[in-house]
Amino acid sequence: MTVKRMICLVDGEHYLPVTKAAVEVFDNVNHIEVVALVFIGGTEKLRTDKPEEYSEMMGIDVLFGDNHNEIPYNLIVKTIKEYNGDIVFDLSDEPVLDYGKRFKIASKVLKMGIPYHGPDFKFEPLTEYDVMEKPSLKILGTGKRIGKTAVSTFTTRTIDKKGYNPCVVAMGRGGPAKPEIVHGDEIEISPEFLLSQSEKGVHAASDHWEDALMSRVLTIGCRRCGGGMAGDVFLTNMEDGAKIANKLDGEFVIFEGSGAAIPPIKTNKHITLIGANQPFINIENFFGPYRIAIGDLIIITMCEEPMASKEKVKKIEKLIAEVNPEATVISTVFRPKPVGDIAGKKVLFATTAPEAIKDTLVDYLEKEYDCKVVGTTSHLSNRPLLKEDIKKYINDAEVMLTELKAAAVDVATKESLEAGLEVIYCDNIPIAIDDTYPDLEDSIIKLVDTAIDDFKKN
Repeated sequence: MTVKRMICLVDGEHYLPVTKAAVEVFDNVNHIEVVALVFIGGTEKLRTDKPEEYSEMMGIDVLFGDNHNEIPYNLIVKTIKEYNGDIVFDLSDEPVLDYGKRFKIASKVLKMGIPYHGPDFKFEPLTEYDVMEKPSLKILGTGKRIGKTAVSTFTTRTIDKKGYNPCVVAMGRGGPAKPEIVHGDEIEISPEFLLSQSEKGVHAASDHWEDALMSRVLTIGCRRCGGGMAGDVFLTNMEDGAKIANKLDGEFVIFEGSGAAIPPIKTNKHITLIGANQPFINIENFFGPYRIAIGDLIIITMCEEPMASKEKVKKIEKLIAEVNPEATVISTVFRPKPVGDIAGKKVLFATTAPEAIKDTLVDYLEKEYDCKVVGTTSHLSNRPLLKEDIKKYINDAEVMLTELKAAAVDVATKESLEAGLEVIYCDNIPIAIDDTYPDLEDSIIKLVDTAIDDFKKN
């Protein structure tokens, strides 16, 4: 078995003979070799600040940061690279490290693709199956309900228009037991068709059906269960979905995440989504910085009142610049786009958007599509409340305009068709909040081109 090269994080709060005794424990662990120690704090309590003296005392290379008052995050990363580390073990303690600082270390270590362990915790790098035989990217997010599928369909349509022949592989908590191929470019995905699928037991509002309907390209639906803190999943058949994508006609593959879970497929490039409506602590701390750090294109969604103030959006942009200064960053809002004609019609609008943004979306629909919105519901994810809202407005409406999510098929579509309403599905389009940002479509195409170049090199 291969010997793992371990880097230990230590502090000056511990008496040096105690630290030495702890490191020596690993000498008795099979297949572990401690190759370096990194002092991450408390060095002001040491008797000397000369690393070579401690290296001699410890019998191993010892490294110090430049500033005794700061955690040497960059030194940890540098040491992993220079010593070819396979694992980082934390032998420090408070007050040198608190929870926030440990998560920051974890984010940097996991980005290097190795584990970060301590006495009672283990953070493992993401599973990434290296199976792709085509250029690809993945879309991941910092949480649930921040628009991954909307961005995925927008991305897919954008690159399809340019002739890249994309295929989408999506995973969801309601996905099929075996990867399901949907030829969105060949079949008519009507409300009646989706309802027939739902009545067969298919989750017809699963992400891959939405991808197929909104993008009109080949999609592959997969399932997943569980979502770890850094984004790994407990169970998924996405690897099988990726292998199927290799055999089909699509020339460029987009892997779509689910909630905060990240597609476990090694891809050439990453798009990271951040919801500006999320608590800032979840973006700035925990594994928010990890998701930011791996993004090549970062799209901030929902950047408008009352979901997020201008000040909060700027705060998020500043954080991104600190964590991942090389990424392209675009702050956006979502606006509804019906896939059918609603001009001159009375509309009941069903959405997953928060109630607080309802008036903005209604005004946009009425002005852009010349319709009259007679009722709205934000309860697509709550079947009892959705049914109550439909009952309240259905007699005043001619059209049910609904996003294809949650109970959109088995409740909204079913009850609307039974009442004689026309059903039209609705996409959501990301739009930059002003013209100071890079063009979103151009940024996507540039990312796709670099993904293709990266694939060819490797």
